[in-house]
Order: sequence, then C-alpha cells, then structure tokens
Amino acid sequence: MGPMRAAALFVGDLAEQGLMEQVSEVQVELYGSLALTGEGHGTPGAVIYGLLGLEAESLNLAVDYIGRVRSSGQLLLGGRQAIDFCPEQHIILRKEVTLPEHANGMQMTALSRMGELLYSEVFFSIGGGAVRRRREMDTQAAPACSAVPYEFRTCAELMELCKRENITIAGAVRCNEGSLRPMQLVTHRIRHLCNTMSAAIDRGVATHGTLPGGLKLARRAPIIYSRLEKLFHANKTDALTIIDWINLWAFAVAEENAAGGRVVTAPTMGSAGVLPAVLRYYERYGHKESPFSYETGREVFMLTASAICSLYRANASISGAEVGCQGEVGVACSMAAAGLAAAMGGTNAQIENAAEIAMEHNLGLTCDPICGLVQVPCIERNAIGAVKAVNATRLALRGDGSHYVSLDSVIATMYETGRNLHSGYKETALAGLATNALTC
Repeated sequence: MGPMRAAALFVGDLAEQGLMEQVSEVQVELYGSLALTGEGHGTPGAVIYGLLGLEAESLNLAVDYIGRVRSSGQLLLGGRQAIDFCPEQHIILRKEVTLPEHANGMQMTALSRMGELLYSEVFFSIGGGAVRRRREMDTQAAPACSAVPYEFRTCAELMELCKRENITIAGAVRCNEGSLRPMQLVTHRIRHLCNTMSAAIDRGVATHGTLPGGLKLARRAPIIYSRLEKLFHANKTDALTIIDWINLWAFAVAEENAAGGRVVTAPTMGSAGVLPAVLRYYERYGHKESPFSYETGREVFMLTASAICSLYRANASISGAEVGCQGEVGVACSMAAAGLAAAMGGTNAQIENAAEIAMEHNLGLTCDPICGLVQVPCIERNAIGAVKAVNATRLALRGDGSHYVSLDSVIATMYETGRNLHSGYKETALAGLATNALTC
C-alpha cells in the first residue's frame, strides 16, 4: 500500500508541475526493508500500480496490469503518458542501503528524452499504507487536527476527556469523524470496511491452491474449514472449537493477503487477518451477549479499534520494518481486543485494560519472514494474534477495569523495544526464522 501510494503521489507531482508530457523514463530505487523483502511483499508490482495511476479500492484484480507492462515493455504513466518500462531495469533493489530516516525508503526519478533530470523525490512507507516525503519525516506522527472536538494524543488524555464528557471511546471517535464528514458517510465507510473484511474471509475459506512464492505453501483455510464442517455434521465438538473457527478466519484473510487479494490494512497488510477474525467472532458469538444491536456493535468495535491504533501511530509505530512484528500483529491484537471489549459493553477502563494486556504479551515480537514472503510465520501469527485478542478481552471483562500497567506505558515500552531490536529482526529477512528455518 505504501509504495503504491508513493508512486501515485509522484505521478501526481509530475502532473501538477506540468511535467508529464516531458517524461520519457522513470527510475525507482527501493532501500532497506523495501528492497530486502520487496519481492516477497509484492512491492515492485505495487509501484507499477501506483505509476499507472491506479487506486487500491478500485483495482480490478482480474486484470493482469503487471503482465501487460512486461509484455509490452511500456507503462502508461498516470494512465496517459506512454513510457518505456522494464520492471527489472527500472525498479532497482538497493538491499545494501538503508536511508537514515526510515527502513522503508524509496526514491523516484523522472527523466526527459535527453536523459535530463525532470523531478526526483524520496518517500518513506511508515506503516499501514501511510507515506511521507523526506521533508515531512521530522514532523509528528499524528499532527493535531483543530477541526475535531476531542483531541487526544495519549490514552491518559483520551480517558480523561471521556470521563469529563461522560462518553465512551467510540463516542469520542464518532464525534471526531462526524466533524470532518457527514455522519451518514462515516457509517457507510465503517460498514464498507466490515463488509470488505468479511468478503476476504469468505474468499479465503473457499479458495484452494498454492500461495505464490518460493515456499509453494498450500492454502490451509479451506482444509481447516472442511474438517470443521465434518465435525459439525458429525456432532463432534469440544469446548475449544470456537478457537478453531477464529484460527480459520484469520488464516483465510492472511492467505488472501499473501496471494495479493483485497484485504483491509488493519493496521497493516501483514496483520490484516487479526481484526476480521475477531470481528467475525463477535458477529457469530459475542453479539448474543452484547448490549448493542448487531450493526451498532460492529461500529463500536471499529471506532474503538481505530482510537487505539491512533495511539500507537502517534507515540510508537505500526511498521514491522521499524519496530518488528509487535508493531503489526501486536498492534492489531491490541486494537481487536479493545474493539471487542467495547462491543461487548466494557467500560472505558476495561477497554484500556484489554488493549494493554494484548500488547503486553506481544512485546518483543520479531518480524522475520522466511524468504521475505508474508507467509511463514506471518499467517499463523495472525491466527495466534486473533485468539490472544479474544483472551485479552475476556481477562479484562472479568475484572473491574483496574490494572497496574497503563496502555501508555506499554506503548512506550513497545517502541523502546522495537528501536533496540537488531535490524535483522525488523522485516529484513536477515535473521531469526528467516535464516534458521528454511531457505527458498
């Protein structure tokens, strides 16, 4: 998502500066983690999508855009300016170079027919599809927005304003969103996200085959589903079967992501299976005990999860290349636990407790994908994260909301831990399982 958006921004800059018609060549250089795991993450393809002027939500996955570029040797820049383009020649992986600002760096350069430099810009993919230009890297992660009624940067500030205004966390976020766009649109977008997550589960459960990449990993979701269905029809089950279903739903979405399918960055693509699995758990089981209607409960879940994510983005990171997988699956687990606790009618204190428990037991989680693919251990890790989120919620709801460790302190610890991790354990595929388990 990040490299795709960066490429689209670059094309937009060219158009804004009136340079499009002069462009004859575009060179893209990927640095650090983007280069080391780029091929396994589909980064070169994402760059091509962005240069073509395509957007993720409207992308027609049935069309082989990249194949067209390869076979023709041309790319329609921004959908209008034809340039010669060979992915292997024009997208360069600088695996030996990491830019000082962030591990996920990329530089794009446009040249004229005479080889003259027209425009060049450095972008950084900072996690969850968010992108910054080099000159923006010294700004705060979450700049204050004066247009919203409830500003907060820390969980302590969020809890205080909720207490003062006698509102829930979801209520505060809903008011903020409603101040920026019509409330009807807010509701529509939340439902669209929920439906997109649900569709990813359903596709993943129904799709057989092998995932792309050197591991030749078989999809497990349809196999797990088939076995669960047989047990159900044979009336054979046990008290922990619900965990099997949570695992299945997380597997389904994580495998869709690994195959390049449409998923929701929640908060990242590598952790995209956690929230959908926990949300499906709520829809299938939890809402029966919830004080909210089905649709209201889903909205409360998503609004609360987004508030928790904003705290991590403001005070730490959601980039595996910066802080390891604790910033991806760990944050997703924390978001999902908070969302579920809220949807189940938990107090603000219980919601904070759920989010804190979930992250506290993901501290130090490394990002060491084998062969640079978002498959092993990433797919299973989504399932473990989803189950852990449900357990964190249950622990929090069995208490009165009081807890010794604050969410703010856990977030600070996560960031500190991530900064101190060896670079090999931060989405570089240079250490850990990536070097000790298998090779491609």
